[in-house]
Amino acid sequence: MLGDLATARQVLGLALATARSERTPTFLPRILEHLAYAELREGRYHQARVHAEAGLRAAVEHSQSNVTAGLSAVLALAASIAGDPAEVATHAQSALNIAHAHGLGQARTLAEWARARADLGHGNAEHAAARLAPLVHAGPRQGHFGLWMMAVPCYVEAAVLTGDDVDADVERLIDQYAQWASRGADPQAPAVVLRCRALVAGDEQSEDLFIAALARHENVDSPYEHARTHLAYGMWLRRRRRPVEARTQLRRAVMGFDQCGADVWTEQADAELRAAGETPTSVTSRRSDTEPLTRLTPQQQRIAHSVAQGATNREVARQLSISTRTVEYHLRNIFTQLGVRSRVALARHLEPDPPAPRTGGQLP
Repeated sequence: MLGDLATARQVLGLALATARSERTPTFLPRILEHLAYAELREGRYHQARVHAEAGLRAAVEHSQSNVTAGLSAVLALAASIAGDPAEVATHAQSALNIAHAHGLGQARTLAEWARARADLGHGNAEHAAARLAPLVHAGPRQGHFGLWMMAVPCYVEAAVLTGDDVDADVERLIDQYAQWASRGADPQAPAVVLRCRALVAGDEQSEDLFIAALARHENVDSPYEHARTHLAYGMWLRRRRRPVEARTQLRRAVMGFDQCGADVWTEQADAELRAAGETPTSVTSRRSDTEPLTRLTPQQQRIAHSVAQGATNREVARQLSISTRTVEYHLRNIFTQLGVRSRVALARHLEPDPPAPRTGGQLP
C-alpha cells in the first residue's frame, strides 16, 4: 500500500516458502493474492498471472470465496492488456458476483477497472469513461480507498479520447493524482502524471510534457506505462501531421507492449503505425497480412475494423479524431474496394475463413 513493492515481494516470497515448507495450504491463497497484487503494481503481468492462477486453484479447493473474488479480479486486470475480451469478462464477472454479495470493495474496484481498461484497449473510450467515472469521483460507488487513485490515468485518457472538451473536473482529478504520486506510493506515477497533463494541455505545452514524461520513465522499470506514453505521444504527433516523428514513438510503443505481452495495445500501436505510413513488423500485424483489408489504406483498415465490430460512424470518428463526414467518405470507398453493400456484409467479409474439412478416409 505504501509503494515499497520490492520489500512486499520479498516478504511475500518468504511467507509463500514458509507456508509450503510447513504444509499450511490454507494460507497459500491469501499469500498468492497479495503477491499477485504487488506484481500488478510493478507491471509484472506475467508473474502476477501465474501466481493468481495458482492462488485461484487453491482458493477454490479450500472454499475461500473472498480470496477467489480477489484473485479473479487480478486475472481480469492482467487479461485486460492481453487482448481477450471474453477472458476479461469471465474473470471480472466472477469477481463482481462475490464482491457484490460480500461487500468487497477492493475486488469490485479491480474488476471494474479491468473491464474499463479492456474497453479502452479496444478503442471503446466512451464505455471506458462511463465505467471509470463512478470509481474516481466521490460518491457511494467510489472505488476502494487504496486503489481508486490508480484508475485516474485510464479515466483521463478515456475522457480525452471521447472527443469532448476536458472540463475542470478532469484537471482536478489530475491534480489529486499528482499529490498522491508525490508521496511515493507508486514509482511510475510521476511519469504518468506528466502524460496526463500532456493529454489535456494545449499544443504549446503538450510536447514538452510528453518529453518530460518519457525522461521520467527512464528512471523506472515500467515497460507497460512507458509504452503507453510512447503511444500517446505518437498519436499526438500523427494528428499534427508529423508522421516521421510519430513513427519513432510508435515503434517504441510496439516494442514495449510486446515486451510485457500487452497484445491489445500492440495492435493499437500497429494501427497507428499504419496510419502514419509504415507497415509494422510485430507478430500481431504479420498475422493480419493475409486479411482482405490489406488492399485498403491504413486509415480505411482502421475504419473497416471498427465498423465490422459494430461501431457507429460517430463512434469511429471519435476514436480516430476525424469528422463523421470523413468516416462516411472512407466507408463508401471501403464498400467499393471490397465489393460489399452494407455494414453486415462488411463484417461477414472480414470474418476468417472456416477451417477446411478434414480428409483421410474417415467417415463423418
